[in-house]
Amino acid sequence: MGNFRKIMLLWVVSAMSLAAEGQTNDSVPQTKGKKDDFRKEMRAGNKLYDGEKPLEAETAYRKALNAKKDNDNATFNLGDALYRQKKYDEAGKQFEKAATLMTEKEDKARAFYNLGNSFLQQQKLKEGIEAYKQALRNDPNDVDTKTNLSYALKMLQQQQQQQQNQDNKDKDKDQQEQDKNQQDKNQQDKDQQDQQDQQQISPEDAQRMLDALSQEEKDLQEKLKKKERAGYRSKIEKNW
Repeated sequence: MGNFRKIMLLWVVSAMSLAAEGQTNDSVPQTKGKKDDFRKEMRAGNKLYDGEKPLEAETAYRKALNAKKDNDNATFNLGDALYRQKKYDEAGKQFEKAATLMTEKEDKARAFYNLGNSFLQQQKLKEGIEAYKQALRNDPNDVDTKTNLSYALKMLQQQQQQQQNQDNKDKDKDQQEQDKNQQDKNQQDKDQQDQQDQQQISPEDAQRMLDALSQEEKDLQEKLKKKERAGYRSKIEKNW
């Protein structure tokens, strides 16, 4: 972002020079009073802008536009004043409007260039890239525009890569969560099945099972007793 701020200084020089041009460009017929008001407010706005008083300059440029509606230079300069106040969204709207009002390609290129800067300040990289491309269509050789376009494209690539990495992480996390949920479900199903199996044995069945076990135990004991009796031999004394 430090490189971008350095580039912005080049824009300020362009903006100030264009602001000076606004004092003499008067193509829309107006009454003498309104012309005088327009020129007066434009001069005041330029002086305030150069004196780093963008808020006061904004007021002057708006007054100039009241005297001469939809003037391209006043609209552009108003965008400059708003931009310097970091009102990037409002500034961008003025630059976009100025671009539609301007007839000279070089002027259009400056308006689109500043529009691109306004978008970049709002992290709207795709919109900024398109604005820079529009600027280059009107002035293909402008170095500042090419530099900012290259910067914006690089930033967009980094942003997309970061987003892709995050998407992959989220995807892995979702898969792990799904696997865990499936394991939990399988265990829950097993527990439920075991519980159902236990519940299916009626009290009568349970008693019969106990009786059968008890009978088996009795039979076993009886067999053991028989074996003991079979193994016993009485001593027979011989009568000699």
